[in-house]
Amino acid sequence: MQIYEELRARGLIAQVTDEEEIRELVNNGKAVFYIGFDPTADSLHVGHFMALCLMKRLQMAGNRPIALIGGGTGMVGDPSGRSDMRQMMTTETIAHNCACFKKQMERFIEFGDDKAIMVNNADWLMKLNYVELLREVGACFSVNNMLRAECYKQRMEKGLSFLEFNYMIMQSYDFYHMFQTLGCNMQFGGDDQWSNMLGGTELIRRKLGKDAYAMTITLLLNSEGKKMGKTASGAVWLDPAKTSPFDFYQYWRNVGDADVLKCIRMLTFLPLEEIDAMDKWEGSQLNRAKEILAFELTKLVHGTEEAEKAQETARGLFAGAGSTANMPSTELPAARFEGGKIGAIALLTACGLCSSNSEARRLIQQGGLTVNEKKITDLEAAFDQADFRGEGVVIKKGKKVFHRAYTK
Repeated sequence: MQIYEELRARGLIAQVTDEEEIRELVNNGKAVFYIGFDPTADSLHVGHFMALCLMKRLQMAGNRPIALIGGGTGMVGDPSGRSDMRQMMTTETIAHNCACFKKQMERFIEFGDDKAIMVNNADWLMKLNYVELLREVGACFSVNNMLRAECYKQRMEKGLSFLEFNYMIMQSYDFYHMFQTLGCNMQFGGDDQWSNMLGGTELIRRKLGKDAYAMTITLLLNSEGKKMGKTASGAVWLDPAKTSPFDFYQYWRNVGDADVLKCIRMLTFLPLEEIDAMDKWEGSQLNRAKEILAFELTKLVHGTEEAEKAQETARGLFAGAGSTANMPSTELPAARFEGGKIGAIALLTACGLCSSNSEARRLIQQGGLTVNEKKITDLEAAFDQADFRGEGVVIKKGKKVFHRAYTK
């Protein structure tokens, strides 16, 4: 099976323009494609996972990825899927985030001569003359068509700033610029980016002629993948300093039964034949499938050793005999203990398991806190400092979140 057909079989492609031309380019390793990443944080998260895996698959098939970091568009902010305007970032913050992105991307794709390249659209967008941009690019866009775009609809209800309205033009210009300077002939993105991507394709054809090669593909779950990046306690980051390998493993180990095989098909590099055989799995076999998913993705992001540690710890904890060595941990300073004790509410907030005292109270009242295998229901419960020395105590939040707290 060739790569384009494999992408189809894995459920990764939703919409395309010029499908026959795209199939030929991709299958023959002639695609020079870009995927954009706006540097809104100093780490990628699991919402970016599908795009990163796609870049890896296509590079393995001989195609050349361009990782476009939105240092310029990040100064404006993408309104897609937003009910409010994004927080403005400084150029220093954007530069730092871009550097962090490249380091993480290197686990997925290989950069170098004739290999993947990383570019920052600040390098060309920040140099543009506004009047020249209006004349050269703005004249190619219909405001009526732009206002019908899905990426603007939600923001229109609460007010769309003129700043954000320019985002589509800037993203379209990115494709136009890279087409001419880097030979970029294809762009990939989520279904929430479809209108912006079509704008780039149309700009190239209007400025350079209908025969200009400019292709567009959207991914089926990229926008859903962005939702996958968020949990009740925040984002699931690829940076181990933000989300430990154990927590990363646990996130994928806890996906719903209905989603596990879909995630294995889309995100892992297991052979399709092996995955197809799992379609018949049910009941306890789905737990095995979740372990496979969690292990494969943790290995991809954090390496085999960390994946093995996370799996061993998780299996042991659920069997009641797990090691705490690889569990996410918090060292509690002596100042946290008043009179040699720490209360249950203070313990939860100190470990970052609850973001506020009120959230901690609700968790305890709902029976969601266990400390050293003892369920805690008393809001006034407190624990001796001596219990936290050595290996410390194991805190269980709900059924699936484990955390170790200790002091020296």
